[in-house]
Amino acid sequence: MFLKLFAAAALIATFPQGLWYYHVSYPTGDPGTLTVWRSGARWNARFGNTTASAPARGGEITLRFRDGDAFRGATWDGALHGFWVRRPVVQDPAFPTGEALGHAGRLTMTPDGPHRWRAQVQPLEDTFTLYLNLFTDSDGTFKAAFRNPELHSHGSAMQFNVVQTGDVLQFANPQNTSQPPDPPLATIFHSPERIHVVWNDLKKAIDLVPAPPQAAAAFIPRIEATPYAYRPPANIEDGWPIARAGSAGMNEAALAAMVQRIIDRDPAGARAWLIHSVSIAYRGKLVLDEYFYGHNALQWHDTRSASKTFSSVILGALMKEGSRLSPQSKVYDVMAARGPFLNPDPRKANITLGHLLTHTAGYACDDNAENSPGGEDAMEADRSNPDWTKRTLDLPLQYDPGSHYAYCSMNINLAGAMLSQATGQWLPLLFDRTVAQPLDFGPYAWNLQGTGEGYLGGGVFVRPRDFLKIGQTYLDGGVWNGRRIVTSDWVKDSLSAHAHISPATTGRSGDALIMNYYDVDEGWAWHMIDVKSGDQTYHAFHANGNGGQLLIILPELDLAVMFTAGNYNQGLWNRERDDIVGGMIIPAIAHSAYRR
Repeated sequence: MFLKLFAAAALIATFPQGLWYYHVSYPTGDPGTLTVWRSGARWNARFGNTTASAPARGGEITLRFRDGDAFRGATWDGALHGFWVRRPVVQDPAFPTGEALGHAGRLTMTPDGPHRWRAQVQPLEDTFTLYLNLFTDSDGTFKAAFRNPELHSHGSAMQFNVVQTGDVLQFANPQNTSQPPDPPLATIFHSPERIHVVWNDLKKAIDLVPAPPQAAAAFIPRIEATPYAYRPPANIEDGWPIARAGSAGMNEAALAAMVQRIIDRDPAGARAWLIHSVSIAYRGKLVLDEYFYGHNALQWHDTRSASKTFSSVILGALMKEGSRLSPQSKVYDVMAARGPFLNPDPRKANITLGHLLTHTAGYACDDNAENSPGGEDAMEADRSNPDWTKRTLDLPLQYDPGSHYAYCSMNINLAGAMLSQATGQWLPLLFDRTVAQPLDFGPYAWNLQGTGEGYLGGGVFVRPRDFLKIGQTYLDGGVWNGRRIVTSDWVKDSLSAHAHISPATTGRSGDALIMNYYDVDEGWAWHMIDVKSGDQTYHAFHANGNGGQLLIILPELDLAVMFTAGNYNQGLWNRERDDIVGGMIIPAIAHSAYRR
């Protein structure tokens, strides 16, 4: 079946079978050279034909350009560090979520004379790509599958049955014939060849055209037709020590079989498993780093809620520096300057940073409950007040702090605001100073609230092998390449149980619990779910996010694995832990090498 994916529809014998696509790129500003310099008591910048200037006040710099973009930075260690702040993309129907939010992209600032620096700006893109694969199944059924790599917008089913009547294609959901499908039908036009369809997530009608070969790269796992053979990771000079898996004690043939399994997945299947990358560190060495669907080692990826764990890492780094902030810090003491607050309640005085990190603050906030006023969807949908931090502080309490578990992205976002408030540093700059630079991160982008504050509820765009460094650092007791990031005590404390998810703590049982949670412990912004491999069970710690973004560390095996994927709003990513880590990666470790 894969052979027909490489051909444009016009070359297929039975029109309109083949691969079709639609692509739109929303304007996010032009790339170019940014120059920043200090002259006396003022900071100045030039980007293209525009300039910006502001007084030199305090430790941070903000230079705003008239088109809504900005440079934000700070100096430390005698150098200038900064971000290009890309404006929100209000033209995107998805605004204010995902890539349509404002983003702060980290810049590489190069000295260009006394008190002068240059950087190349490449704003984070905001795109929407829709593929339509029309094919005949092995049983002769005419079928269709829509795929969207950015948001996993695929209509009401992963796969449709298709009836063609003249130039009209009618779609039917084979799993739910009682409900009208989305989309219900499409129209074929012949000059030029295109398929016209109304796509609800875009809120408009679009035309899909035959996909050229280069467009197929983001639809299929790999274009290469030859079987995969193991290869060591590329050395991109990002601080990772590289080793062949065999020299580290892993079976290379077993790892090759694992990668081949990902490559062999049918992207148009009814249960398509869309893994974008897998990176493995074993015994402190990067031994595998593979990419699919057009991704590569130099490309950052939306990590969704996996980046919530950054809150815990930043806190540990600040505590190492001597900060008085800790999991016991009281939220409303640290955030008092943001008052007065709505819905006063004496119990709010007892909410701690630790409650936020374990989703037990007690706010009326539950991302898995419809109509929850503090849920992430509700916060983002209400554009009248973009200050999500203040709105969270204003929420009523439903439960006593520490008594009830409800997954709430705004809890972790509020934790980020506490980190920023306590240090007086803008959150992206704080992360850059305490985590990203010490861990030799490459380029990344931090999404922003409408106020310009960093958003820590999820969605930082990071290179997968950079995210994997968090796992290796914790495996090594808080040290990366000889540099201490957090203390060993913080690693131990972070990976200890501080809350428990159960029917008693969530108020959910049976299927209602299984659909959203596991009966497990929670650390400080780390999830604790064991991994089974054969007849063995290994303690594991996760940072995970919607779509299949998963960092998993297994201290007993000195093993860290990072996945990125595109199964947004679809729970297949748990199979990464069970089927791949438990079923294929752990068995690839030589038994004599299980322990240090």
